[in-house]
Amino acid sequence: MKDQKSQTLSESLNLNYASDNGVWLHQGKTLRKIVGTAGMLLPVLLLASSLTVFEMTGPLESISHYYYTRAATLFTVTVSLIGIFLIVYSGEEPVDFCVSNIAGIAALCVAFFPTNNLAESCCDATMPYAVTYFDESQEGWRSTFHYISAAVFLVSLAFMALFLFVKSNTPKEKRCEEKVRRNKVYRICGIVMIVALVVIILGLTEIISPETYNRLKLTFWMEALAVEAFGFSWLVKGEAIMGDQPKVKN
Repeated sequence: MKDQKSQTLSESLNLNYASDNGVWLHQGKTLRKIVGTAGMLLPVLLLASSLTVFEMTGPLESISHYYYTRAATLFTVTVSLIGIFLIVYSGEEPVDFCVSNIAGIAALCVAFFPTNNLAESCCDATMPYAVTYFDESQEGWRSTFHYISAAVFLVSLAFMALFLFVKSNTPKEKRCEEKVRRNKVYRICGIVMIVALVVIILGLTEIISPETYNRLKLTFWMEALAVEAFGFSWLVKGEAIMGDQPKVKN
């Protein structure tokens, strides 16, 4: 019974004890599962911190603004881990490696170059949950670089879902039903990410009414939607969802 449990655990985690000194994270499926899980958990955990620890009735303006709160460690560590795992992810072809590296570097830039200040001033009494404040003289270039990095991150991941995850070395007419379904999921996730990014751009350029955009906290919800779609597509690619994939390039 013990051996059966050990074998089940090894198979579920893609552990390989056939070779000495094996490294668990050398498995592409494992990396995909970790990246997907971290991506899907991030918005949920940050929103939970707002509703509980910060005693708010909703989220902050954006996911990135949690950098300025006591949830900063959760934000920076999770985004950094996603970035690192994307950088070490080799994929199935050189193009996978290149696009994943671009997304990973962009994720690290998002974590290390925060967006504009959450509070209006240092020690803002109206925002007791805001514990960090930066000199406003650095606000312009830093927040602009943050926005560009976030856009590159999402576009790269959308590109992977739309054009890389759907590839196969099996002719289209001979692909199994499971692969066809997974490709539909990848495309839907990619489109959701692009649509979410477009809504954010429309809000930042004030094409959407600033009053409406800010009242609905659309930056947070669009970022959350995009990250959830990204995470889900990686869980599907890592075979954590929708069953095992056939042994072909998928």
